[in-house]
Amino acid sequence: MTLFDDIYGRTFPFAIGFDRTFQLLERASQAPSVSYPPYNIVKEDDEHFSIELAVAGFDKKEISVSKEKEVLSIEGVAASSEKEFVHKGLASREFRRSFTLADDVDVGKVKYENGILTIALTRVIPEADKAVEYKIS
Repeated sequence: MTLFDDIYGRTFPFAIGFDRTFQLLERASQAPSVSYPPYNIVKEDDEHFSIELAVAGFDKKEISVSKEKEVLSIEGVAASSEKEFVHKGLASREFRRSFTLADDVDVGKVKYENGILTIALTRVIPEADKAVEYKIS
């Protein structure tokens, strides 16, 4: 059973044509039990996705997003604080999250709002791979 299967093991219909992309995203999500920061992968339509990371406690200057080849990396390094905490429940520890993207996925806008870092992803289908409709004579 994968992230994109229902409880009966059936693959959801939206996964047709995205098998490789979903396999790569799932493989990246199964990295050695790294659970911080938590994240969502959101499908907006057939070509647009986004990754949302919960990074409360970080300033946007303390977060970097980069892509090298097919690997998207997000790193956070919290600045040292002079505050004395009575209780510290926000885990602002350093992190590095990596996602392997398919060859045809481009990174778009990166925004940080209300403690959520959102990275827009677009699947770009090359002209040679697009469907062609033929006129019947």
